[in-house]
Order: sequence, then structure tokens, then C-alpha cells
Amino acid sequence: MIDISLIRNDPDLVRENIKKKFQDRKLPLVDEAIALDAKKRALQQEGDLLRASRNMLSKQIGQLMREKKTEEAEKVKAQVSANAARLAEIEKEEPEVSEQLKKVMMSIPNIISPDTPIGKDDSENVERKRFLEPKVPDFEVPYHLDILEKLDGIDIDSARRTSGQGFYYLTGDVARLHSAILSYARDFMIGKGFTYCIPPFMIRSSVVTGVMSFEEMDGMMYKIEGEDLYLIGTSEHSMIGRFMGQTIDESKLPLTLTSYSPCFRKEKGAHGIEERGIYRIHQFEKQEMIVICKPEDSCMWYEKMWNYTVELFVSMGIPVRQLECCSGDLADLKFRSCDVEAWSPRQKKYFEVGSCSNLTDAQARRLGIRYKTEKGSEFAHTLNNTVVAPPRMLIAFLENHLRADGSVGIPEVLWPYMGGTKEISVK
Repeated sequence: MIDISLIRNDPDLVRENIKKKFQDRKLPLVDEAIALDAKKRALQQEGDLLRASRNMLSKQIGQLMREKKTEEAEKVKAQVSANAARLAEIEKEEPEVSEQLKKVMMSIPNIISPDTPIGKDDSENVERKRFLEPKVPDFEVPYHLDILEKLDGIDIDSARRTSGQGFYYLTGDVARLHSAILSYARDFMIGKGFTYCIPPFMIRSSVVTGVMSFEEMDGMMYKIEGEDLYLIGTSEHSMIGRFMGQTIDESKLPLTLTSYSPCFRKEKGAHGIEERGIYRIHQFEKQEMIVICKPEDSCMWYEKMWNYTVELFVSMGIPVRQLECCSGDLADLKFRSCDVEAWSPRQKKYFEVGSCSNLTDAQARRLGIRYKTEKGSEFAHTLNNTVVAPPRMLIAFLENHLRADGSVGIPEVLWPYMGGTKEISVK
């Protein structure tokens, strides 16, 4: 949510930003916000005047009664009654107008970074950098489900019976590899100075609407029937929500946190052949990082965070690239975002394995996250980034470390987490 003063003082900037995101349907929201804001301030001003007048008239009535001017006193009493009736109307109407304004403001997208390329959708995202040379082996790389089945590492048929489409069982050495990657990622981030957390896996609606747009909420979140609780789509949701309504001491910033959680997502829509298997699923696990910092530091942390993910993948011998998300591919709360994509030797192209976002103060305004300053308090900036999400990471890992005989090599950094196991053999 952007600052209302920006709409008051520079509505054309806000309109131009909406156009850059190809959301022209939202242009009328700017005028609607201006009108509601003016109405809200007018009501506040009128209410303040009536309250001040009430005190003055009360004193006047007392004076008139002492002077035996009963008739004049009754006229003033009538005015007090009329003012009280109007004040009651204002005190009922003002919260309604404030709520209408908040709803409109929450639908207006955050101002995007000047460095964000302009484009309609993810097909116009821009490659910035590559890390490690992508290679294609001299043997055919099977589809990842075939690799997993030969390693006796997955059971999708049973999961369909127990849970439906979009779920799976991981077994044996593959399940251990999955856990090893998460544990390695956890320790990797602790080594970068981040504090490890395990958050709640369910959050209230007030947190959900604070951390994401209404469109994202509808497309992602599972609601618990009969409860004001939602299953998290990523631990960022509950990690940022932890600081809702808080004013953080400036000396404690930046807060650098890394969290583990299962994640639950609806994944609405048809996804195509390359998203069969375990690419797009309803339940997975992830290691996340979030940062809460002062505004002047958020761009620096954005660069650091996506580079940490790159460093992690490179340490496991997986070629990756950084892809700058264009304006039309940015969710409404994002100032700037990039994807880290891993190389797929089978597809001979890159695919997304993580995403890093700087949301400036958009989430903080929704959730009321501030930090103390000498002059009072200001809204903090929030950032989030995927350290690793094993289902997609597992695909990249298997394809890049597959051998001609069907076995999979384990890079040295994972040996301690695999009990010394250096390869997974065909069963």
C-alpha cells in the first residue's frame, strides 16, 4: 500500500505507474482514492470543530444560566443537541469512509523501481547474469519422474489415492537428499548471520491481506473451514506477520531471518507438460529468508539476498541465472523482483527455482510495521527471498548430477548431511 500523500501530491505519477504495470482497469482507483481521502479529511475536520464547539457552548450555557438568561440558554442547548446529532453521524460515517479508502488503496500497486524493465508478462523478463557454464551431457537426460522412479525415490500413485493430484511421497535416499538440501540451506544462511526460525504454519486473514494482494490471496491460499485461519503459501507470510503492529527499536535493524516451513498452494489453472511431476504441487517445503530494514538499506539487501541464493546453488554445482522481472510480472506489492533460474540439461533451458523481492514499505503500511527514530517512527522496508525450495531444486539437482548409468552424484558440501553418502544408485 502506497502513501496517500503520494496520491494527493502526484496522482499522475501513480497513474503512470499503473500504466507501466498494464493495469489500466485500475486507473479510476486514483480518482476514487482522492475523493474518499478528501471526504475523510472533511469529516475529520468537521468532527474536530464540533467537539471544540461543544466545549465552548457548554461554558456559554453555564454563563447564561448564571445570568438568568434562560431563553438564550435554551437556544444554545438546542444548538448543542443539533451538533451532537451531527457528530454522531460523523462518527458513524468516518470509519466507513476510512475502510472504503483503505480497500481502494490496497488495490493500487506499489511504485516500481526505475530499474524494472517495462513488459506485459514474464515472457518479457530480462536476463541479467549467468553463473557456472550450463552443460548438456552426451547421454539423454530422462524426465525427472523417470529419474526419481529408477532411484526408487518417489510414489505418486499412492499419493493420488490418499490426497489427490499434486501430491507425492518421497522415499529412501531421495527423501534423505531432500532433507539434506534443506538442512544445508539452513546452515548456509545461519553462516551468513541470519537467525533461524520455525514459524506458525497457519495465519489469520488480517495477516494474509497484509502480506499480499487480494488477487494473490484468491489464487494461492487454502482457508481452514469454520476458522479465521489460512495455511501459509510460504513462511514469509507468518514471518512478516510476526511484526504486525510493532514498532521496532532502530538499533535492532536490520532484522535478518531465515525460516523453514511447509508451504500450501492452490496452484490454480492449467500448467502444461513441463509442470507435471513435482514441478507444481500443492504442498512442499522451503527455506526462506526475510529482511526488515531501514528504507535506505533495502536496495543493498535486495542485491545481497538474491546473490546468497546464487551462491548456494553454485556451491552444489548447479548453473543458474538471474532474471529481472518486468513491470507486468510484478505482484502489486513489489517494488522490484528477480527470479533465480536453474539450468535444465533435459530441456536445455533455465527454469525458476526461487524469487527475491523488495516490497519497500508496501507490506509495512498494511501491517503497521514501524521502527523508532529520533523524530518519532517510520515505516520499515521488507524483503523476502527463496533460499531453496527442494521440489524444483530437486529437479535441477537430479538433472545436473545425473550420470550415464542412472546414478546421481552428491556434491561434497552435502556429504555431512547425507551421512557420508556420495551417490544415489539405481535400485
